[in-house]
Amino acid sequence: MTSQDTMTTREQTLRAAVRELCAEWDYEPRCDAWGGDADPEFSRELGRRGLLALTWPKDLGGAAESNLSRLAVTEELLRAGAPVSYHWAGERQIGPTLIRHGSRTLQDEFCPRLARAEISFALGMSEPDAGSDLAAVRTTATRTDEGWVINGRKVWTSGAHFADYLYVLARTSTDGDRHAGLSEFVVDTSAPGVHVQPIIGMDGGHHFNEVVFDDVHVPHRWLIGTEGHGWQQVISQLAFERGGPERFLSMYPVLGAVLDAEVFDDTDRAALRVLTAQLTVLRSLARDIAAALDAGRSPVAEAATSKYLGNRLELATLDFVRPLLGRCDERVRALFDAAVIASPKSGLRGGAAPVMLSIVTKEMQ
Repeated sequence: MTSQDTMTTREQTLRAAVRELCAEWDYEPRCDAWGGDADPEFSRELGRRGLLALTWPKDLGGAAESNLSRLAVTEELLRAGAPVSYHWAGERQIGPTLIRHGSRTLQDEFCPRLARAEISFALGMSEPDAGSDLAAVRTTATRTDEGWVINGRKVWTSGAHFADYLYVLARTSTDGDRHAGLSEFVVDTSAPGVHVQPIIGMDGGHHFNEVVFDDVHVPHRWLIGTEGHGWQQVISQLAFERGGPERFLSMYPVLGAVLDAEVFDDTDRAALRVLTAQLTVLRSLARDIAAALDAGRSPVAEAATSKYLGNRLELATLDFVRPLLGRCDERVRALFDAAVIASPKSGLRGGAAPVMLSIVTKEMQ
């Protein structure tokens, strides 16, 4: 997928290592693999081979490498449709958030285990009446002598049914405007008062959940960063979520299968060149985002742009594949069917299109 002259030797080595593991592993490639069924042992094997937490400090289980190195790994995993959902949120988002905002105690407690994929995290952000508008969060966290008590409800919580812990955005104060008074917490999914209720997809799959918090006790040390600074912290960490290649490579396995089938005529090849150009631009943008993260910046507008344009590319990929299905085998058709079912959530998770456009507009002013 990547031109050899744009890659460092280290990136090429990492890509080869991922391809080797995927070739050895017994799994069925799938579209939207990072939102699919969990395979903890695959994630742990990535950890054993030094392919997780590449950007984290060495004393927290990482390799102190660049975000460009991590990009090489994630692109190859997505291209292969590998079963990555067990570690995805924790390695992509939670670890970097703890490293940037968390106390040293919090980092030591969770980062090394995340780097080895010994534990899994899910993200508790969206709510029934909030959706992409995180400033409308109504879940509350009330301070007590022993810590915090959380009450409320989260929805569309991916992977909460197998996660060991939740990242939870909660309101700790009602003073000031609605962006103020938000804080971030770690919550144990096995704690009394945490109720995970499945949301079954139209294909019968279980990926999303509703999570209810009923007087859930959280220790003081599990507050992430500074009380009341949750809005600023979550905005910076969303660059990790929105700016990665999963925003435009989730449907790549079906495109790759069609490419392998070699069922094109001249008209199809012309359309493929358009897709290839769009993909090339998005991959270049992903490299820019990775470089910005390496420089210590939070590329908010770039990440929102990647999220918005990535969804358009994924839908265009399905439009390209659809008329070719009559020339393809059942494997391609199965990948396509799964991709179509996954496509609506692709446009919503991480923020709907109007929200992304609003972010880009505000950042450009």
